[in-house]
Amino acid sequence: MKRVAKRGANRRDTGGNPTPKAFQEAQRIISLHPEQQRHHPSAIPADLSKLAHINTYGELPEYYIDRPFLCRQCNKPQIWKAVDQKWYYEEAKGHTDAFAVECRKCRQKRKSGAANE
Repeated sequence: MKRVAKRGANRRDTGGNPTPKAFQEAQRIISLHPEQQRHHPSAIPADLSKLAHINTYGELPEYYIDRPFLCRQCNKPQIWKAVDQKWYYEEAKGHTDAFAVECRKCRQKRKSGAANE
């Protein structure tokens, strides 16, 4: 018997359209003491061996937590998920000083506009 996945079953929550409760919870977690954040169930440990590309005198992250922000273009609440941060910093080799500031829709609009000029 073949199992059929429900539409969207493989999709994960990217934080692009958070509920007010989820946004508020992310704000609460970000305001906790770093030691409390580190031990929070939603914290994802960083793999420091994958952060060797970062040339900084500052400290490297030991963990990632969901980071709430308002899109600087449309002002919609967004959450930069810990799993997306881990991918960006460790796999895409982004710098740890970089943070999400635009929602996906506004980022795509800006990039397509820049390509058309």
